[in-house]
Amino acid sequence: MDWQGQKLVEQIMQVLLLVFAVVSFVAGLVLGSFQMMMLVYASGVTLTALITIPNWPFFNRHPLNWLDPSEADKHPKRQVAVSSKKKGTKK
Repeated sequence: MDWQGQKLVEQIMQVLLLVFAVVSFVAGLVLGSFQMMMLVYASGVTLTALITIPNWPFFNRHPLNWLDPSEADKHPKRQVAVSSKKKGTKK
């Protein structure tokens, strides 16, 4: 799953869980049944998991292009100089 796909999954998950929380609360309030409220919410969580957990193809629309190992050897990583001098303290 690419980065944009992960962002999309996160948004879908948040929206679906919020929608099912509201729907289950209203259903429980109207029917006067805590059990029905929990069943509706559990169904929503299950449906959300089925949509967001598998790596569906539409979550891979922007794949990363990795650098070939032979190309990586041609372009060495720039080394950053680290100074070992300590800063003096002023009194």
